[in-house]
Amino acid sequence: MEHRSGSIGAPFNAGLDCMGYPQRFFDPGYVWHLTARCHNRDFLLNQALYRKLLTDTLFENQARYRVPVLNFTVTSNHVHLLVVSPSDKNAIPEMMRDLGSKVAAAYNKKSDRKGSFWERRYHATAVESGEHLVRCSLYIDTNMVRAKVVRHPSEWKHGGYHEIVKPKQRYKTVNLSELSRLAGMPDDPIFPEHYAGWVENVVRRGHLCRDDVWTAELAVGSEKFVDHVRRQSGYAPILKDESNMLGEQPAPYGPQIDCGNMVEWRF
Repeated sequence: MEHRSGSIGAPFNAGLDCMGYPQRFFDPGYVWHLTARCHNRDFLLNQALYRKLLTDTLFENQARYRVPVLNFTVTSNHVHLLVVSPSDKNAIPEMMRDLGSKVAAAYNKKSDRKGSFWERRYHATAVESGEHLVRCSLYIDTNMVRAKVVRHPSEWKHGGYHEIVKPKQRYKTVNLSELSRLAGMPDDPIFPEHYAGWVENVVRRGHLCRDDVWTAELAVGSEKFVDHVRRQSGYAPILKDESNMLGEQPAPYGPQIDCGNMVEWRF
């Protein structure tokens, strides 16, 4: 099941865990931040048509596999998804496999390219509901602002920000009711306004530093939550008590920058 060079049918190691990785447990109700990166971090999603293909496929797959999507961003060389595990524990791996395969096949065919499109294994970080979930979602929205591609998330078309602050009536990818419920504000009719204000606050204050906690850790949340993930994963982690994170290994995506409190908002 591992992704071999030249394969486009299994772009991620979606179902089986490699030696040295923790066991994934997509138990119902858990929130997961999933990050998938293009092979060698190449900008294979640089063209808008491939980003649109990926977002269109995500819309189709969240309905097909019944995986609630809370937020997402498709950049030029990686993807962020914030999802909830449904009752079917295989739904997320299967959705990720199909999502990656379709884009990889289309790109390789059009460009007459061979070889891996994605890195072998997407990363999954368990995120506790409430404040941690909101912070993670805001971090996803401000990805392209951090990269200095746009000045505000509203300027980046391929992300869930637009659906959150201006909810759609049809053809929805983001499950806004689930997002507001898990954020601790169930059935709040003005949740989109709250959310827009949080994003504005982040951008205005310039709290846009990269924080690998969301892309390199196994779990982020309270000590109780992190300990539960540790037990479920069957993995001996590096515990980071000062930030309630569960570390798999040192951050693989470059050094972290200490920017203090990364995200602030007021309810």
